[in-house]
Amino acid sequence: MASPPRLTSKAAIMDKVTLGLGEGGWLMQSTSDSFSPKTALSPGTLSHVGRPRQQTTTISVMTYDAKEYRQVPRVNLDEVEALKSAPGCKWFRVQGLGDVETLQDLGDMFGVHRLAMEDVLNTYQRPKLEDFEDYLFLVCKAIAPGEEENSLRIRQVSLVLGRGFILSFEEEPSELFAALLKRIANGRGRIRNMDPDYLAYAMLDVVVDNYFLLLETVGDQMEEIEESVMIQPTTDTLQELYRKKRLALQLRRALMPLREISSALLREYPHLVSESIAPYLRDLHDHVIQAIDILESLRENLSALSDLYLSSINNRMNEVMKLLTIIATIFIPITFIASLYGMNFKHMPELEMVWAYPAVVALMAAVAGGLLVFFKTRKWM
Repeated sequence: MASPPRLTSKAAIMDKVTLGLGEGGWLMQSTSDSFSPKTALSPGTLSHVGRPRQQTTTISVMTYDAKEYRQVPRVNLDEVEALKSAPGCKWFRVQGLGDVETLQDLGDMFGVHRLAMEDVLNTYQRPKLEDFEDYLFLVCKAIAPGEEENSLRIRQVSLVLGRGFILSFEEEPSELFAALLKRIANGRGRIRNMDPDYLAYAMLDVVVDNYFLLLETVGDQMEEIEESVMIQPTTDTLQELYRKKRLALQLRRALMPLREISSALLREYPHLVSESIAPYLRDLHDHVIQAIDILESLRENLSALSDLYLSSINNRMNEVMKLLTIIATIFIPITFIASLYGMNFKHMPELEMVWAYPAVVALMAAVAGGLLVFFKTRKWM
């Protein structure tokens, strides 16, 4: 299996996405508190579902072929209509889902089904791939920096792959495809000579590559957690383990459907996905499977570390209990001797003897020493 391609180094992506949990872990921003479900609305009614929406929706357009390249950073719907018939490949990139009316008009302009546009606006949509005959509709989850420092979010990316064009929808403006845009602008690689289906592959490849970088960094941090569990487990260690488990679960929900998507793109849609990109889709499918394997290994390691943490805590507790038991056992005969001579009887001959006190103290010391020797002999301490 080919090793995963690298668009950037781990250090570079960590400069962009500095992620942390406590002392060097990962923090996943929750979105459940802002979930706004659609109730009492008919199917196909467009309404934003998810985090508090961005109030602006920006549309940029990139057209290119083997000879020419043009990028318009901000266009309105009239300009989009005019650029639809431009020669070459066309990438209409939508960032921000706040303007529902604009998105509805844009979808109507390209003949995108209302149910597909409804899924675009539902940012809790499970990743999927659907065939609408004239175009493919795809939803995936991409890693992006969170709003808080040292945090990340999994953000939704939706693609509409048609004949000669791609529509992409992102929750918020991001630099997710910055390297891809630069490749197209500079004419590097084969992308300028290929159809939009190759651009769709390249975008999915960027998404999967970022998962590899994240999984590699999480794997490095797992080694630190394992060392902490072995040497001195604390409640902070347990919190890191719990949050890592939650992160792994979220990554699994995002990655597992990509396996189905990459497999379907490879086999089921010859009318929109050409045979020429089959080798690249096979490579993408292999990378998705490899990422899932790494993720499953991390999840198993997390479960093992959780068990190891509990075992370490129990062992420490057992050591404490053993020490306290030894101390209590030593003091049982000493307490008996002290209580014996502390009884308030009138006739106790030893009380009148000059050497009685040091003799009793020596007896207590001898008993304690004897018990310590006995415990050492039995390897109980």
